[in-house]
Amino acid sequence: MSKTVCIISASPRTNSNSDRLAKAFAQGAQEAGHTVQEVRLREHTYGFCQGCLACTRTGKCVLQDDAGQIVQMMHDANVLVFATPIYYYEMSGQLKTMLDRANPLYGSDYKFQDVYMLSTAAEEEAGTDFRAVQGLEGWIACFERARLAGTVFAGGVNDPGQIEGHPAIEQALAMGRNV
Repeated sequence: MSKTVCIISASPRTNSNSDRLAKAFAQGAQEAGHTVQEVRLREHTYGFCQGCLACTRTGKCVLQDDAGQIVQMMHDANVLVFATPIYYYEMSGQLKTMLDRANPLYGSDYKFQDVYMLSTAAEEEAGTDFRAVQGLEGWIACFERARLAGTVFAGGVNDPGQIEGHPAIEQALAMGRNV
C-alpha cells in the first residue's frame, strides 16, 4: 500500500548533513513506491507559538505564515520524518518551533502513525541524540495513534557534505525503503 511520507528538514544550512539523510530516506521511500513531500524549514517563514490555544477551538493557528500549510501536510501524511542537526545535545530550534506550531494537529483526525527522526552532529559519542529523540517522543506522546518508528544518527559530521560515505546514509536509505 502506497503511503504519503512528509519529510521536514530543520537545518538552517543549505546542503547540510541532516538534509543528506533526509534525501536518502526520501530516495528509499520513493523506491518503495511511496509519495514523498519534502519541506525545508529554512525556505519558509513561521513564527513562535503564541500560546493562545485558539487552534484547539478552530483547528487553525491565528498566525498567518507558512506553518499552517506545513501542519496541513503533516496532518495528511501517513508517515512523518524529521531531520535535524543536533545543537547542544538537542534538536534544532527550528524543529522545536515547528513542533510547537503543529498544535492544531492535537485532537484532529491526523493520518500519521509512524514518525522517524534523522539527526547529525559534530559530536560522535553514542547517545549524542538522546535528548533530541526524547523531545520528539514527548511530542509523539500527545498523539495516541503515533509511535517513534525509528531513528538514524550520524555523528562526527560538522561541515556541509562531510556526511558523504557515512554509514548513516545507507541506514536512512534502508529505513525509507522499509516504511
